[in-house]
Amino acid sequence: MSDAADEIRINDEWGAIDPAFVTRLVEALDAQEPKPIRALTRDLHAADLADVLEAMEQPDRVRLIAALGRSFDVEALAELDEAVRDELMEALPNEVIASAIKKLDTDDALYLIEDLEDDDQREILSKVSKEDRAALSRGLDYDEYTAGRLMKTEFVAVPVSWTVGQATDHIRTERHLPDEFIEVYVVDPAFHLVGTVPVSRLLRTAREKKIEAIMDDEQTVFKVTDPQNDVAYKFEKYNLVSAAVTDEGGRLTGMLTADDIVEVIQEEAEEDMLHLGGVGSEEAITDTVFDTTKSRFGWLFVNLLTAILASWVISLFDATLEQMVALAILMPIVASMGGNAGTQTMTVAVRALATRNLSPINALKVATREGAVGLINGLLFAVIMGVFAWVWFGSDQLGLVIGAAMVINLVAAAMAGILVPLALDHYDIDPAISSGTFVTTVTDVVGFFAFLGLAAIWLIK
Repeated sequence: MSDAADEIRINDEWGAIDPAFVTRLVEALDAQEPKPIRALTRDLHAADLADVLEAMEQPDRVRLIAALGRSFDVEALAELDEAVRDELMEALPNEVIASAIKKLDTDDALYLIEDLEDDDQREILSKVSKEDRAALSRGLDYDEYTAGRLMKTEFVAVPVSWTVGQATDHIRTERHLPDEFIEVYVVDPAFHLVGTVPVSRLLRTAREKKIEAIMDDEQTVFKVTDPQNDVAYKFEKYNLVSAAVTDEGGRLTGMLTADDIVEVIQEEAEEDMLHLGGVGSEEAITDTVFDTTKSRFGWLFVNLLTAILASWVISLFDATLEQMVALAILMPIVASMGGNAGTQTMTVAVRALATRNLSPINALKVATREGAVGLINGLLFAVIMGVFAWVWFGSDQLGLVIGAAMVINLVAAAMAGILVPLALDHYDIDPAISSGTFVTTVTDVVGFFAFLGLAAIWLIK
């Protein structure tokens, strides 16, 4: 690392970009000092350079890219958060974007331009080679979140009739091949995929051996229309490192690699986590106040409606509450315990559905287990809360009422936590989006109704 970069740490103690490093870089930009700028960024990994860009204000991002010029690592653009990427693509001249995508694999190039206006896309594509233009135009024709949009169109394919020697010579001499690959795809004269050969096997086999004799004809192959979550599931299940992608006619079109799928798995996990919190899947920490408010308002409004429903249930027992103030004091405990228990079950269920570990085959077994867990926890906490209420208010009957309500609500919470996600998934509704609101509604309504209803019957004369 150069002296300029050694003056300050690049990463803080948590591994994130040190704010002082970003400040020093902005100061160098303000002073128009190209040498310190290049020295500070020279040894940065593309992912770290992307973190630096995300930590900067928008004008400084553009200035940094301009100051680095040809020394800017364009791979960093493919590592950017979507919100930052979109802002930066709007700010950069189309000539700069076109220059960047010439150096990127098709999947990364598509990531940069997929959300641009059609006019901008056409102008950018007009500035690249015919081969790149055709590959990118074809990629843009595929739906988002499919294998066709994820795949690289750079791959190595050889005829089934070739020998190992011919294939090896082709790999050594052909200029237009990907920089990195681990499999060679074998095709027939119509370019239909018929097999694959790992590079390691190719290098260890005698030159005169036929490719057909050493290829694997059984493999996991994806269609361009396959959803990306299905692709990620199979990559994880079958421990794939790469896989071929074919069109609807079975012709080899591209390949997927593990690095692409790792990002998909991360995105799916983040999306589920955001949905469970009632947040839009597209929300990012860099979003504006307006966009963030719009993203969160919808489910907050739904939560308001369900809270009104729970309050209406309470209003049915207003006379009961007036006669015994202790009920109002203890009532939130029943609802809170039910809500937490339901959230625990729901979280496990939603994740199991996402990973396909929960299906109609084992749904009854899992629901029975969760019901048993809810019953046991309900009985345990019924004893704890019954004794607590008895000691606090000096009423053994109140202790029995809250204990019984605790059992009822924790069983209801467990069943809602498993059945609500299953029902939503059955109707092709993402359970991560809606489950929380419905489960909370069930636990609130059941908890209040059970507690206040039992109190009205048992305690109020």
